[in-house]
Amino acid sequence: MRHTLWLLREVWMKVGLEKLESHEGVAVKALLDSGATGLFMDTTFARGKGFKMERMKNSLLVKNVDGTVNVGGAIMHQVECNMFFKGHVERVRIDMCNLGKTEVILGMPWLAAHNLEIDWEKGEVKMTRYLLIYGKRNQKEKKREVKKVEKDEDKETLRKLVPKRFWK
Repeated sequence: MRHTLWLLREVWMKVGLEKLESHEGVAVKALLDSGATGLFMDTTFARGKGFKMERMKNSLLVKNVDGTVNVGGAIMHQVECNMFFKGHVERVRIDMCNLGKTEVILGMPWLAAHNLEIDWEKGEVKMTRYLLIYGKRNQKEKKREVKKVEKDEDKETLRKLVPKRFWK
């Protein structure tokens, strides 16, 4: 008997981003990408949602997966905000670049620091352990779970995943 295992090619997490100035919350779909070298937000998305972009002292060249230079040019701005999901909150600095239809990418440094457990068959992410990176480590490491969010999932499912202040 032959078995075929269907695996996801992508895992997305619905997270909340809180603007530091206004404390306004924005719900976003973030792609987990082990090939990305940092945290990234689409510049057009950031402008449209009113995030305060801070100019960086030194720009960074952006290369695509195939090695070509990103058409959006170098990274020249960052956004600092609070990121929330399933009871976890942290302050993050996110580099701005052209991501097309993707709003936010959580890359390898973030993934390694949080040491997530990912079930690639189900698209589920468990945050049961993480390293000290953005401040003090929680004294009690509670098992936290974030489920994959499909593009067509209903609002009720999203409301279960994201704190109320990010609902609109």
